[in-house]
This record gives sequence, C-alpha cells and structure tokens, in this order.
Amino acid sequence: MSAKANNSLKNIAVKELALFVVVLFFGMVFLPLFVYITGRTLFGEYAGTGFSDFYGMLHSELRSGQPAVWFLMLSPYLVWQLLRLSIFGFRHSGSSQQ
Repeated sequence: MSAKANNSLKNIAVKELALFVVVLFFGMVFLPLFVYITGRTLFGEYAGTGFSDFYGMLHSELRSGQPAVWFLMLSPYLVWQLLRLSIFGFRHSGSSQQ
C-alpha cells in the first residue's frame, strides 16, 4: 500500500473514531437525561431518588454488561450509521438506473 493511501486510511480511521467518541458521549450523558425526562413525563416519578439514582443504576447495569443498556447507549451511533448507509444506498441506486 502506498504512503498516500495509508495516510488517507489513517485520516478516515481517526475521523470515524472521533465521531464514535462524540456520539458515544452523547449516548452516555444526554440520552439518559432525555430518557429520564420522557419517562417522568409519561409515567410519573421514578421509583428511586431522582435522576442521579436513575443515572447511577443505568451506568451500573452498563458496567455489568446488560445488552439492553449497551444498545441504548450505542443507539445514537447505530442510528447515525444507518442514516449514512441509507444515504449511500440511495445515491448509488439512483445512479445505476440511468
């Protein structure tokens, strides 16, 4: 592989890693807040002592490896990747029909 291709691949990997970190941060910090507010609005008060208890419970289940919690935390990244994949598919399906 040439040095230019290797450098380009490194740039893409760094950009993707940065995107993953930013979106994971959103999923771990802001998404639980939105889930808590939505749950409180729709279902009433949380059984614990508020948001801090909810957040602590969520992160303890994340550390214990609960698949549903991991899915929740990674869902913003998964949605972003599905959106990118859909856009890629629509762009390439339209150009192949001409």
